[in-house]
Amino acid sequence: MSFRPARGVRIEDRAAAVCARLTERDRFLCRLLDDHRILTSHQLAQVAFDSPVRARQRLLALVEYRLVTRFRPYRPTGSAPFHYLLDDLGLAVVAAERGLDLASVASRRRRTLLWAQSQRLAHLVGVNGFFCALLGAARRSKGRTELVEWWSEARCRQAMGGLVQPDGYGVWTDTGTTVEFSLEHDRGSEPLARLRDKLAGYEALESATGVRRWVLFHFPTPRREVDARRALRGTQLPIATSAAPLGPPDGSVWLPLHAEPPRRIRLAELPVADRNDPTQGDTP
Repeated sequence: MSFRPARGVRIEDRAAAVCARLTERDRFLCRLLDDHRILTSHQLAQVAFDSPVRARQRLLALVEYRLVTRFRPYRPTGSAPFHYLLDDLGLAVVAAERGLDLASVASRRRRTLLWAQSQRLAHLVGVNGFFCALLGAARRSKGRTELVEWWSEARCRQAMGGLVQPDGYGVWTDTGTTVEFSLEHDRGSEPLARLRDKLAGYEALESATGVRRWVLFHFPTPRREVDARRALRGTQLPIATSAAPLGPPDGSVWLPLHAEPPRRIRLAELPVADRNDPTQGDTP
């Protein structure tokens, strides 16, 4: 039997009525959507469900509860997966959990709806797909690996003082090894010179904070990766690159910029971003 709280009921009362029916997984998905705006059905299934069928069933229930809403962006051929974002009741539940002002719920939802209609939607979904793949890999590892941190672009911009604006920031652990990284998710639309220009901000951030972390460039094709690597050379930043067809981001897909001999390694195999590491220095 479905539960559909009436629209005329105050949002606080609707939230209280629904909360009794929510699982911890439901709350986790609401928090994830609050942090990262829009996730596809496949991404949500990756991070929280053992089967696509179970994912579809539960997500439909959350739509009926009016915690989430969904849409399918237009594609000239084929059909896109459902894209999910928080409905007003889901935002109210998250606001209550996080001690936020409920009056801000309406404006928060309006900003997310703008993303749903934005030309940057595909970029956002691509970035979220990268991190959801890591979350999914961590689920399957049963405790061996973990995505300890995942920051959105907005949180990165705020935390990094505007020096850089990566698409995301993450901390990945694998059997005692920790890799801290900023992500640049490239869709092939920017001039290569623009990618090179971003490095000055990362160098300034490293100088200002004294913290040295990996900058990961993820490209849409191997050809784009080859061309970009030429443009990125000449920096002492610890940079590694990969391309979408190579496999999941936790796998052996990462090629450090100055590694000799060049070899694809797993995310957890990236060495500590040490200034004295000869594989990370500039090469003639």
